[in-house]
Amino acid sequence: MSDFSNRLERIYLGERPSHAEWLDLIYHAPLDDLLHWADRLRADFHPDNVATYVIDRNVNYSNVCTSVCAFCAFYRPPGHPEGYVHDYETLYRKVEEMMELGGSGILMQGGLHPDLKLEWYEELLRQFKSRYGIHLHCFSPPEILNFTRVNNLSAKEVLQRLRDAGLDSIPGGGGEILVDEIRKRRRTECMGQEWLDIMEAAHELGIPTTATMMYGMGETDDHRIEHLRMLYDLQERTHGFIAFIPWTLQPDFVPIGKVFPDRIEPEIYLRWFAASRLYLRNIRNFQVSWLTQGFDVARRALHGGANDMGSIMIEENVVSAAGAKHKADEDMLTGLIRTEGFHPVKRNAAYKRLGVLESGV
Repeated sequence: MSDFSNRLERIYLGERPSHAEWLDLIYHAPLDDLLHWADRLRADFHPDNVATYVIDRNVNYSNVCTSVCAFCAFYRPPGHPEGYVHDYETLYRKVEEMMELGGSGILMQGGLHPDLKLEWYEELLRQFKSRYGIHLHCFSPPEILNFTRVNNLSAKEVLQRLRDAGLDSIPGGGGEILVDEIRKRRRTECMGQEWLDIMEAAHELGIPTTATMMYGMGETDDHRIEHLRMLYDLQERTHGFIAFIPWTLQPDFVPIGKVFPDRIEPEIYLRWFAASRLYLRNIRNFQVSWLTQGFDVARRALHGGANDMGSIMIEENVVSAAGAKHKADEDMLTGLIRTEGFHPVKRNAAYKRLGVLESGV
């Protein structure tokens, strides 16, 4: 066994090395060694060889946003002629179309709207629950922070009211890189500690959340490792993160793409994916971003720590607007999973399995 593999085995067994050693391993260990030990940890969590996926819809209730993030091509400032707020009936139709395709829930997010009151969101959640009974995975931490400012309420008060109206879980949007040094440069409204505080408040109220990392926008390797450390430390306190989802900047149509026009290379994505699986050993589920990296990378990630393929993306507006071009349907995802030797099983946003597609699973 090589020195690199020995070091990775010690990490697999629970050793916590320095940031410098992590970076040495990420960039200098053979990729196959990184993938192997990440896959060993994946198998410990999921010994039944299941790889999950979800059929949901990314519903954007509004694109009006007071933030000017350099990596976003989706938002429109207040008063812009292309700005919109969907009415309830439009949103009901989106849910009904999703359910006709076998969907189990929605991922609903929007911009930071300066005027919509919390009652508007509460009533929408109540209507979704009473009409459809679906899982509601909604509102990133920057949106929650915006709700506190618009309504003059604490994050706990906002989250309690949304939970009581039907909110089931919270997506990890707005995470990007949590280190404020990079967030301030990218004009992000929600600072890193604010993002973490909202997630901690959600966990304390019994609302599970996902965690994310969007990278490739000029951050350093140390920023990326520090981001992982911040997630790890919060998870050690709350155990409320149900999944980690890393993806990469899509630079084609966003302002920051003029400065950082090159996409993260597939091998670098796989190295960081496997290392993140080993670093965040306290988060059970890892989702590979086929949307930003494509299906060849997704196949390899299933043997490098991934146990989830994410959504077929019935509708996705934000990342696609920035330049993501990959598309999938249920047959494509389940076929890919089977080809790689795993059993595909549909889930909801809480990672609850909704059925089996293979006998004996």
